[in-house]
Amino acid sequence: MGLFRLLFWVAVIAAAIWLWRRLSRPAQRPTPKPDNTVPMVRCAHCGVHVPREHALHQNQQWFCSQAHLEQGAKHGDR
Repeated sequence: MGLFRLLFWVAVIAAAIWLWRRLSRPAQRPTPKPDNTVPMVRCAHCGVHVPREHALHQNQQWFCSQAHLEQGAKHGDR
């Protein structure tokens, strides 16, 4: 009976300490992460996606490099 009483009081003290620590801390609000996504475009020649600021534009099509711009868009199953 003495062991049960000891375990009971240990559990009560542990719960009280946990509750006190939880209530004494200020509530932490999750900080919203900045939206730093970059618009991507698909190369009309090879299909690779590149950031729009690095892509080359011609005739409403985007290209990943000068070589692909010169070769033009591939016509096919893409």
